[in-house]
Amino acid sequence: MEQFVFESILDSMREPFVILDSNLKVVTTNQSFYQTFKVKPEETKGKLIYDLGNQQWNIPKLKELLENILPENTAFNDFEVDHNFEKIGRKIMRLNARRLYRQPNQTQFILLAIEDVTDRECYKKNLEELVAQRTAEIIVAREEAEKRKQIAEDALSEIKRLKDQLEAERAYLQEEIKLEYNHENIIGHSDGLKYVLYKVEQIAHSNTIVLILGETGTGKELIARAIHSLSTRQNRALVKVNCATLPSNLIESELFGHEKGSFSGSQSRHLGRFEVADGTTLFLDEIGELPLELQPKLLRVVQDGEFERVGSSQSIKVDARIIAATNRNLEEEVHKGSFREDLWYRLNIFPITMPPLRDRLDDIPLLVDFYVKKISKRLGKTIKVIPASVLNALQNYHWPGNVRELENVLERAVINSSGPKLRLVDELKKPYKDLSLGQKTLSAVERDYIVQILEQTQWKVSGKNSAAEILGLDRSTLRARMRKLNIRKP
Repeated sequence: MEQFVFESILDSMREPFVILDSNLKVVTTNQSFYQTFKVKPEETKGKLIYDLGNQQWNIPKLKELLENILPENTAFNDFEVDHNFEKIGRKIMRLNARRLYRQPNQTQFILLAIEDVTDRECYKKNLEELVAQRTAEIIVAREEAEKRKQIAEDALSEIKRLKDQLEAERAYLQEEIKLEYNHENIIGHSDGLKYVLYKVEQIAHSNTIVLILGETGTGKELIARAIHSLSTRQNRALVKVNCATLPSNLIESELFGHEKGSFSGSQSRHLGRFEVADGTTLFLDEIGELPLELQPKLLRVVQDGEFERVGSSQSIKVDARIIAATNRNLEEEVHKGSFREDLWYRLNIFPITMPPLRDRLDDIPLLVDFYVKKISKRLGKTIKVIPASVLNALQNYHWPGNVRELENVLERAVINSSGPKLRLVDELKKPYKDLSLGQKTLSAVERDYIVQILEQTQWKVSGKNSAAEILGLDRSTLRARMRKLNIRKP
């Protein structure tokens, strides 16, 4: 009876489906599978999936999904396989696999859904129509198989949840790939950097919250990505939120999502970054800029792993590993009343401090070599000689903008070098000033430096040779910092 129900459900589906037992042998398939891959029922049932079609299914990528990835995951979606079949030629398949259980922690079946995407026109299909079509098919199958009604309802709910999460993650990734990062690798061999990398390896495989501290431009996001790439969540994208660049009236919706109609202009439900980051890592950059009124809601997620969307009273549970970063002294912010003490204690479990570039002088030659090669390749130039005088000038400068400022100085140098020898155009002769907190706070130092650069550029915020370009910041980020630090043109 159970097998009949499986076959009835599968035959109602348009895409090829295969049910495997725990030994990866075929229990049943649907008509679409036979038609698409030109095989007969007697050639499939009871056979090891790799042996189908005269071992045409002995595909390394399929083995990777079934034997390596799926045992560590209840489900794995959109796994692309490109393979040439003997009878039907090349097929590009998108595989969606799910383990089904009868007893807790005991896999009974594996459901393998195969979407034929060889014709790239199928990518143009509207996602909502496809989900609606599959949902309708599942509802019909559920009505025909009343004994499995609860399972079908649970499956429908799971499909909807995964669809929303995948749609939100896809939208997030489309924005992420537009960004240009300043670093591809962590460059350096100084003792300070080695200690940071040691702490990264210490903490990466746990789910402990990490707080990354350091001045602007030291590479805090790069360390966050290194922790994520070494973690057990590396197969999912790192989700990022910059708390300094979002308007205060939108940051709650961006973090926690909102329901349709919850405020003016909310035409549809929106998944926040915490929901998108369920099962992966969420990087909260510039956490010190988070408005005080939102800090209790963040504290609840940190403590209990749950929150509500804006406009909803229903709690949502998430499993998101949090990495936060700031260039502020949060302990000082607590004393000033602009940051909650209980949230500070929750975030400060495993702090990692990125050393400023002035404390990594041994790394400057390596960084110069890396960035000169990278920038020269992008600009179509060949720089073969970096004079000792240039290196000395770079190592004697105090770098208030750190690695980001170094990259900008080197880009201008490459642009202005007409031959194979690097020619430095910036005058890096300002004496080192004591930046210790005993004389000025980090915010005061940052404000003074931004004002200095703005005056140098005649208050030109964006564009070529502007303050944003020199500081290595986006135009919107610089304007947000100016508002935060109360910087106005005289």
